[in-house]
Amino acid sequence: MSRMAHHRDTREIPVLRPLLPTAERLLPYLSRIDASRCYTNWGPLVSELEGRLAGQFRVPRHGVVSASSGTAALVGAILATAGRATSDRPFAIMPALTFVATAIAVEQCGYQVHLADVSSNDWMLDARALSSHPMLARTGVVVPVSTYGRPVNHQAWNTFRQQTGVPVVIDGAASFEALSGEATALVSELPVALSFHATKAFGSGEGGCVITTDAGVAESVTRSLNFGFFEDRECRAASTNGKMSEYHAAVGLAELDTWPAKRQNFLDVADTYRQRMQEVGLGERLVAAPAVAACYVLYRSTDAREAACVKESLTGGHVAFRSWYGTGIHGQPHFSSVSRDALDVTDRLAPLLIGLPVAPDLAERDVARVVDSVALGVNSGR
Repeated sequence: MSRMAHHRDTREIPVLRPLLPTAERLLPYLSRIDASRCYTNWGPLVSELEGRLAGQFRVPRHGVVSASSGTAALVGAILATAGRATSDRPFAIMPALTFVATAIAVEQCGYQVHLADVSSNDWMLDARALSSHPMLARTGVVVPVSTYGRPVNHQAWNTFRQQTGVPVVIDGAASFEALSGEATALVSELPVALSFHATKAFGSGEGGCVITTDAGVAESVTRSLNFGFFEDRECRAASTNGKMSEYHAAVGLAELDTWPAKRQNFLDVADTYRQRMQEVGLGERLVAAPAVAACYVLYRSTDAREAACVKESLTGGHVAFRSWYGTGIHGQPHFSSVSRDALDVTDRLAPLLIGLPVAPDLAERDVARVVDSVALGVNSGR
């Protein structure tokens, strides 16, 4: 494609264009809210959503506890499992390669963030490597992250917890798809916090949930998200107000109604990206569903120079892009001075990952424009 052709279409392609249920699809659920006059406090729609999600994840009915956001879900899971930080164990170990919400949730529970590096293979914390970490004696919780929606190895982290005695809470914000269907191998008593934000593949506008197979953990999460209450009005534990409203449950239920079709649309977009990237000789640089959550399409640059050239080309082609995790948590001003290990993999990898446009209805011509812009940037940097 010529440079002239590259700039011919000046229509901006947004990096992410969420698509949630229409007003028409929501109306039956909203009418039920009008009839019940129940708007929050685990009302009938929230209970129905939790039940349907339990079936989606193949866990017991008690195994899903809804929350007002993914961050609230993570806060609730930490408070329920590890409690608030203590002077003896003030630290929470978490990966540097994640969205800032992970660190914010940890901080809200009173912990000091300690950043660990990720594996170059799966971009996640390595449970075996952390089992001998020198800070474990002062660590109150470890928070592995499902990086870009990749599934976390529960067996390894259950072994870690048993060997070290340190609680583990998984930030699985974007892992809805990874846990669906085959969840029996990817869930356990370890709590996993999911986000249903509008930017995720499965969304309720705002919201989230905690998944666990342990009824006691689920009860504790419920209490931690409801002022410390459970079946009475006595505050018995560290807590917050993190309940999902009936309105967001309505969106979630309508989203579930047509989820298989939406999921397939996302997969079709990923397949189109793969085909186009292969045509320009960049197929091996693409990271897309089902390897990661369908709300992400990533281009992995070879080095900083190429990344800069690709970003410049995308900008010139009126194609939006995003560094979803920035340069790592330590690149965020608020967390720039937190304690951390050597972060060689994160520092090398994070600047090279470019989030490309994605939507369940992204047109093939738009995918072609994106890929042409990427290829133009790669070629200009050679």
